[in-house]
Amino acid sequence: MSAQDAVVSESPSMTPNYRKYALMVLLLAYTSSYVDRQIMGILIEPIKADLQLSDTQMGFMTGIAFAIFYATLGIPIAFLADRWSRRKIIAWSILIWSGMTMVCGLAGNFAQLAIARVGVGIGEAGSSPPSHSIIADMYAPKHRAGAMAIYALGVYLGIMLGFLVGAYVAATYGWRWAFVVVGAPGILIAALVRFTLREPKRGESEGIPEKELPPFVLKEAIAQVLGAFKHLATDKVSFHTVAGVTLVSFVGYGGAVWGASFLIRSHGFTLIEVGEFLALVIGVGGVTGALLGGFLTDKIGQIDPRWKSWIVTCAKVAAAPLVLFTYLTSNTELMMLVYIPVTILGAFYLGPSFAMIQSRAPIHMRSLVSAVMLFILNMIGLGLGPQMVGILSDYLAPSYGADSLRYALMILSFFSLWGALHYYLAGRAIGAELKEQEGR
Repeated sequence: MSAQDAVVSESPSMTPNYRKYALMVLLLAYTSSYVDRQIMGILIEPIKADLQLSDTQMGFMTGIAFAIFYATLGIPIAFLADRWSRRKIIAWSILIWSGMTMVCGLAGNFAQLAIARVGVGIGEAGSSPPSHSIIADMYAPKHRAGAMAIYALGVYLGIMLGFLVGAYVAATYGWRWAFVVVGAPGILIAALVRFTLREPKRGESEGIPEKELPPFVLKEAIAQVLGAFKHLATDKVSFHTVAGVTLVSFVGYGGAVWGASFLIRSHGFTLIEVGEFLALVIGVGGVTGALLGGFLTDKIGQIDPRWKSWIVTCAKVAAAPLVLFTYLTSNTELMMLVYIPVTILGAFYLGPSFAMIQSRAPIHMRSLVSAVMLFILNMIGLGLGPQMVGILSDYLAPSYGADSLRYALMILSFFSLWGALHYYLAGRAIGAELKEQEGR
């Protein structure tokens, strides 16, 4: 056992069992956020038909309307999280996004639904940065990628539950009740976070004494936010990791939001069929890929640290031809088969990316650096990914009809290779650091 591991294990509030429990509760919260965030994906077709909306309008509600507030508010909330109780911030955030999700079911037009989605984004802004910070303070660097990968399972579990529950409820009771059903459990999850989790000391996993930060001063807060941006811009490994995760998420969010509509329009799936298929494939494949990516990163990364990034490069390059086949084939059975490895390989990146950012961030501003990273990722990935697919689909519709969405998603998929290049460059930057250290 390393000294860092010993520090964490000997803490009376950080026993191995408690760390596992806390990670599971944070995973539950993250899953809830993704259920509420991605429920729109399975409901696009019934909402579009009921409210008479275009793909561009649906892309706005699933992308920019949510992302602008989600990404922007994450920064001041993270600044607060570096000074105040992270579990309280997470608990209040869950209550807000869950309540606003249920409000979505009351919307009678485009504007009302867009405002409700903004409310969901405001709530979810306070979840991930403090959660990343807590996990980093509970798990030593050698185990951090695996812990972050487990936390990242919330993406795939959330999409799985959102598609499955959303499809069945919408098909039986209508799309409005789907929002109510997925939003309500957040009240219980918020209570679990607020009353059963404890605050780890900042820097505890590294055995570093917690630094008492000065009270909030606007000028200093702005300086620290700019400092977080500067850190991500000047640290080459962090820069390329953020660029990579942003480009990959640009493709991933577009595919996650519009995947159900693609299957309905181009392959004739019913709402129930698409919910069952995507729930199974994304649930099993996404969880498998996220765990495998985190496990391989922790193991291979100890032998050669460059592979902490290169493992993602390999996954994205291997997935590229399979993704193209998925969108171009007219054979539904083959498409469904290939969708499985595409999902597994596509899930490799989150755990390694989050772990890399946290491992290189200054300990006293982990939440803030995470929030800045998520600001960049979500403004481009979550904000523009679904929106770009909607715009391209409407643009191509006169020529390709229902298949316009197929080609819009295919065009977007090429950005993953650009992201893979940045993960490769991040690995090279790690190698250059190691050579420099050896030469001293």
